[in-house]
Amino acid sequence: MTSSRPPLNRALAEFGTTIFAEMSALALRTGAINLGQGFPDTDGPEEVREAAVRALRDGRGNQYPPGPGVPELRQAVAEHQSRFHGLGFDPDTEVLVTAGATEAIAAAMLGLLEPGDEVIAFEPFYDSYAACIAMAGARRVPLTLRAPSFRPDLDALRAAVTPRTRLLLLNSPHNPTGMVLTREELAAIAELAVERDLIVVSDEVYEHLTYGVEHLPLASFPGMRDRTVTISSSGKTFSFTGWKVGWVTAAPALVSAVRAAKQYLTYVSAGPFQYAVAEALRLPDAYYRDFREDLRRKRDLLSDGLEQAGFRVFRPEGTYFVTTDIRPLDEKDGLAFCRALPERCGVVAVPNVIFYDDAEEGRSLVRFAFCKREDVLRESVERLRRL
Repeated sequence: MTSSRPPLNRALAEFGTTIFAEMSALALRTGAINLGQGFPDTDGPEEVREAAVRALRDGRGNQYPPGPGVPELRQAVAEHQSRFHGLGFDPDTEVLVTAGATEAIAAAMLGLLEPGDEVIAFEPFYDSYAACIAMAGARRVPLTLRAPSFRPDLDALRAAVTPRTRLLLLNSPHNPTGMVLTREELAAIAELAVERDLIVVSDEVYEHLTYGVEHLPLASFPGMRDRTVTISSSGKTFSFTGWKVGWVTAAPALVSAVRAAKQYLTYVSAGPFQYAVAEALRLPDAYYRDFREDLRRKRDLLSDGLEQAGFRVFRPEGTYFVTTDIRPLDEKDGLAFCRALPERCGVVAVPNVIFYDDAEEGRSLVRFAFCKREDVLRESVERLRRL
C-alpha cells in the first residue's frame, strides 16, 4: 500500500538537492575544473595533519568525545578569540564544538527560534540558511545586497524589523559576494539589535580571509557580548574542509540553547580532528598572514583573467569567492550558463540566483572559487577565454 502523504517535509521540499552537489557531479561527469564548490585542492599545514594522525594513534577521540567538544579545543578556541579579537570566553560554558559551521547554523536556528519568528538575513545567503530557518518553522526576511558594492542598506534593515523579528543572521566576510562589514555598519547593526532586543547569529567562518580591510567581530561592539552567537570553523582557515570541525562562542544561556539542539543532530563528531584543530589554532601569526596573502594573489589572478574573458568582476574584500556578471558576454541566465559552461569550456561555476529569494536580482550573477592551485586557476582562465 502506498501512502498519499508527501515523502518530504513541505518546508524543505523547495530546496531539493543543493546546487553544490549538482555542479560537483557535473564537474566529475565532464572532467571540468571545479571552481564551483568552495574547497581547496591542496591540504593544509603538514603539522596539523600529523597532529590528527598522532591523535588517532594515541587513541584520543576515537570514541565519543565530550558533548561540548574536547577541552583542548574549547580552550584553544577561547585563546584564539582573545588573541585575535580581544574577546574573553569561558571554555567550559561559552564555547561549543560543532560538526562544522553548517551544523552550528542549524543548531542555532533550531535552538533559538520558535515557529512564526522572523529572521532577517543578507541576500544572497548561503543556501543552508534558508533551509535551517524553514526547519525551525520561522520566516526568513531577506535584506538584499546589491551590486556593485553589495553594501547593506541600513535604513532598509531598520525598516525590516517588526514585533515578530527574533534574530538577525549575519555573514561577514560575506559568501558569496565577498563584502566585509565596516566598523560603521557593524556599530549601526549593534545599536539596532540592542534597541530592539534582538539576538544576532554571526557567521564569521572567513574571519581570517580579508584583503586590505579589517574583520571585526560583532560581539566586540557595545551591548553585543551577551546577545551574539558567533560561528566559525577550521575548514576555511586551515584547508581541511572534510574534517568538519566548527564552533560557537556566546554567553552561557545562548550556548546552552544551541547545544540543546546540537545534541540531537550529531551529538559529537570528528574526535581526533578536534585535537588537531586545537594545535592548528595556535599556529604563529606568520601562518595566518601567509595564507591570506596567498589567497589575495589567487583572487587577483582569477579576477584579472575573468575580466579579460569578458565578465564583469566584483573583486571581493574577503572569502575565497569572486562574483561576476555574465551580461557583458550577452548572457542573462546564470543557471543555464553554469549548466552549459562545463561542456563549453571545461570549467564549473555556481549560479548566484540560488542564493536569492529575489531571483531577478541574482539571475545574471555567477560565482567562482579561487581557493585552488595557481596552475589550476591559470588553466581555468585560459579555458574561460574561449567564451
